[in-house]
Amino acid sequence: MAIDFDSQQANPDHASEHPALAAPPPPGSRSTGSGLDRVVFGVTAVIALAFVAWGFASASSLGTASTSALTWVETNTGWLFVLLASGFVVYVLWLAAGRYGRIPLGADDEEPEFRTVSWVAMMFSAGMGIGLMFYGVSEPLSHFMKPPPGTVEPGTDAALQTAMATTLFHWTLHPWAIYAVVGLAIAYGTFRRGRSQLISSAFAPLIGKRTEGPIGKTIDSLAIFATLFGSAASLGLGALQIGSGVRILGWLDQTGNAVLVGVIAVLTAAFVASAVSGVAKGIQWLSNINMVLAIVLAGFVFVVGPTVLILNLVPTAIGDYLRDLAEMAARTEASGGDAMATWLAGWTVFYWAWWISWTPFVGMFIARISRGRTIRQFVTGVLLVPSMVSLVWFCIFGGAAIDTQRDGVDIAGQSTPEGQLFGLLDHYPLAAVTTVLVVVLVAIFFVSGADAASIVMGTLSQRGAINPRKPVVIFWGVLTGAVAAVMLLVGGGGSKALQGLQNLTIVAALPFAVVMVGLAVALAKDLRTDPLMLRKAIGTEAVEAAVIEGVTTHGDDFSLVVTGNGDEPPPKKS
Repeated sequence: MAIDFDSQQANPDHASEHPALAAPPPPGSRSTGSGLDRVVFGVTAVIALAFVAWGFASASSLGTASTSALTWVETNTGWLFVLLASGFVVYVLWLAAGRYGRIPLGADDEEPEFRTVSWVAMMFSAGMGIGLMFYGVSEPLSHFMKPPPGTVEPGTDAALQTAMATTLFHWTLHPWAIYAVVGLAIAYGTFRRGRSQLISSAFAPLIGKRTEGPIGKTIDSLAIFATLFGSAASLGLGALQIGSGVRILGWLDQTGNAVLVGVIAVLTAAFVASAVSGVAKGIQWLSNINMVLAIVLAGFVFVVGPTVLILNLVPTAIGDYLRDLAEMAARTEASGGDAMATWLAGWTVFYWAWWISWTPFVGMFIARISRGRTIRQFVTGVLLVPSMVSLVWFCIFGGAAIDTQRDGVDIAGQSTPEGQLFGLLDHYPLAAVTTVLVVVLVAIFFVSGADAASIVMGTLSQRGAINPRKPVVIFWGVLTGAVAAVMLLVGGGGSKALQGLQNLTIVAALPFAVVMVGLAVALAKDLRTDPLMLRKAIGTEAVEAAVIEGVTTHGDDFSLVVTGNGDEPPPKKS
């Protein structure tokens, strides 16, 4: 018997017209405009400049307003951050493991644009480089000395297990799943559907042409604000740590607000220069350098530190993480009262908000560098590779810090969070050299992360341009540095500066958390009509119908032959 198709499908001259055989159009070919989006850029720029002016004019009043907003967000929506973070993990694993996993982010036979090593280095450097430097020692040590409320006694072996499990909970699958949602949606829409590289364009399956109207502009504006505050928080952390390092090196006696603002200004100029050089020249070069330097630093601490303890921590930390995962994912104010609410605001809810606020720029950035990979490859790389690196990093630095603390050296009590890494290195050989190395690492992470953010904000301002104009990139780069300075001033310096960064990040991330829910729904709907899925559905239906017809007419003695309309099938062999 023969399987016949209609004339459009059978005629090769019209094969491209069928959605099941459609080749991906060029990125941005379905965009209706180009150049600067005056509404998105104008509105976001004016509001951001007003925020900076308010912060420099009256940091105290801005701090009061941000604290009030934070209280409302924590009281009414803390549960939302907790629920969404775990939901996104399940969502991306479902995409990768299911039938959508083999869909490519580009043409069916397209090769990845970047080598895997460079891809991982750029992704990791943009995703959480400064955070690892800042919290590598600070977070495990903090949880060891002050475990989450209602868990274990501080300073015990059980506290060590809880500290590592909690740290991995904040830095492995959950943050990278959040990044993966946005990255997948943008990469798929841009390289597979030919849409603009905009957050709003990914909503086309849900709202159609309205992505080009007020709704779409609102979505892109929220993405810019989330990017601005999320990246500024990271720059603030970097400035705090660099300030601590130069003080320890004796280059400066004190590092007050003026010094921190000066650090931000110098590094802002550096990342603007890197950003206008382009992804391949700037970010890739810096990311590869930073990966080598980070490996050198981690290898040094591994060798001179408690090597056996670190090796033991790796499998133990994985087991503790998996054992406590459900409990950690379910922590809310209801499970521990006011003490738990305060702890969550400083740790889990802050992290989830921080990661969500980073998703527009990290998601769009990893989308930009992931062309040619399948959804399964994308999720596997984005989830597992950085998670394993984070595991090793925290076992090395957290394990070394906790071991030093248990030996009677009070790193936690002697240093601020940003200075605890330097406090650890001070007890090892070559302390001055490794301190300089940390300052250089943080500076390069600062530059590579911030220039990725400024390029993405330029893209959002220019209707999805993959290579936005340099003046727009420079504007957003400088403004990011200014917002970082304001966020530090709002806190007032020291540990309060860190609190100011956390407060504003949580508040700024809330609107985009809602956007991400719609993004996940739109992507799932989009994938159902992918050409690969349509071919599979058509093939399954056609073969099933042919088999039923063959068995009905010929029993077991039949074969399937594909012919065009009007063609006679070959004679059946006897």
